Amino acid sequence: MSSASFTIRPATPTDIATLEALVERSIRGLAGGHYDPHQIDDSLRYLYGIDSQLVDDGTYLVVERDGGVVACGGWSWRQTPFGSDRAQDIRDATRRVPGRDAAVIRAFYVDPQSTRQGIGRMILRACERAARARGFDRYELTSTAMGVAFYAACGYREIEPVDITLPEGAVLPHVQMRKP
Repeated sequence: MSSASFTIRPATPTDIATLEALVERSIRGLAGGHYDPHQIDDSLRYLYGIDSQLVDDGTYLVVERDGGVVACGGWSWRQTPFGSDRAQDIRDATRRVPGRDAAVIRAFYVDPQSTRQGIGRMILRACERAARARGFDRYELTSTAMGVAFYAACGYREIEPVDITLPEGAVLPHVQMRKP
């Protein structure tokens, strides 16, 4: 699938190293107005990154432009609400049930040089369409502080604040959001 000069495709295991580098660029480049340096360092060490289960499930997408990766994001039918392979304490591979449970929108990262170009919306629409095709009729996510305005503009409503405490004590404010 392509939009303007962007191409979107499912992530593969060979993409993971490239995607991990994108995650670091994205968090370091975009989180500064929302999290302090200690929170950013610890978030990259313990929480943010790639969840290989999404890649294995075929629900994680990569956006490329001119042969380079500029964004990624996905959705899941699993119970894990957020986090990467490094966040083992919150992982739960149990399947969600369409019609009863919401699909989970997960792990959106955009290169700081590629923001404000519609890439996030492109991934989000693709994820919602794929989840709908699997029978899900609503979506939920746990947004970083910097993602709340984006998701709100895409129809998601704030449900409640969620503070995520990392192993070295850093607390990251997030927001639980839903879209019917």
